[in-house]
Amino acid sequence: MSTLYLTQQDSVLRKEDERLKVTLKGETLLDLPMLKVSEVVVMGRVTVTPHTVAALMERNVHLTYLTEHGRYIGRIEPAFSKNSLLRRAQYAASFDEHRTLSLARGFVLGKLANLRVTLLRAARNTEDLDVDNTVEAIRGAERRAERAEELDILRGHEGEGSAAYFGVFDRLIKAEGFSFSKRVRRPPTDPVNALLSFGYALLANDIHAAVQTLGFDPYCGYLHADRYGRPSLALDLMEEFRPLIVDAVVLGCLNKRVLQTEDFVESLGHVCSLTPAGRKKFLVQYEERKQTEIQHPVFEYKATYQRCFELQARILAKCIQGELECYTPFVVR
Repeated sequence: MSTLYLTQQDSVLRKEDERLKVTLKGETLLDLPMLKVSEVVVMGRVTVTPHTVAALMERNVHLTYLTEHGRYIGRIEPAFSKNSLLRRAQYAASFDEHRTLSLARGFVLGKLANLRVTLLRAARNTEDLDVDNTVEAIRGAERRAERAEELDILRGHEGEGSAAYFGVFDRLIKAEGFSFSKRVRRPPTDPVNALLSFGYALLANDIHAAVQTLGFDPYCGYLHADRYGRPSLALDLMEEFRPLIVDAVVLGCLNKRVLQTEDFVESLGHVCSLTPAGRKKFLVQYEERKQTEIQHPVFEYKATYQRCFELQARILAKCIQGELECYTPFVVR
């Protein structure tokens, strides 16, 4: 099953029989069986009829609302999970400094390892690209993260590794007209940062859905500090997947010329974002990446990345409930 992204402004989504139809001024834009949809993401001015919302909830399909430019607004979810035992264990672990540090360390080590893998893969496919020093810098951050005895120190080592990685990110971009100097988040002021921010927002939403499905409280995390409205656990679990999903899609869109400079627009305040046509191209690439099958590093069978989101949440649940001794991050080779 796939995520249905609705980007056409002023369109309407309604359920007819067991199908979902998207229309614009009476014209049918899309018609597909409901059973093929696992989640619906609405961007901007799109109407979902009340009858359709109810049908989605009955089938356990999450409905997420983003702005037209991809900023998260909120979501409508099916009935809250009955797994109160998992949430009780989740909260208990959050009050235990040793367990919090151990879980946070797993997220950080997974992310740093996958940053290295992403760089090494890029180096293999790019002539004259030497990333040895950067890879060694990330390894150093990993070694220090393994020994960190405080959460803030661990976060600092995660920041060291990320800084080293983004320090060479520009060299991974082969397309003329695009460059990257540093990470700029709120708001992104150049095309590369606009793509990274948009992709991370989509990934956070997918991980949010995965942890919610398992019965976690998405707002109680370990690596990310509690903040009102921040889905800290979803952000924790997303760290390992950032380079493998979003960064890979961004580089693919640029280096394969899927996106061109005309797919971006600059608005007031030097805010850079995708045009509607550019968003559609990116969403296609993002969805294809999620549906890519890989050999799962722990279970050793093939699974899509989207399935891996849920499997990783299950590993975390078993760890938190004491069925596993420690959390095993999702790391590819």
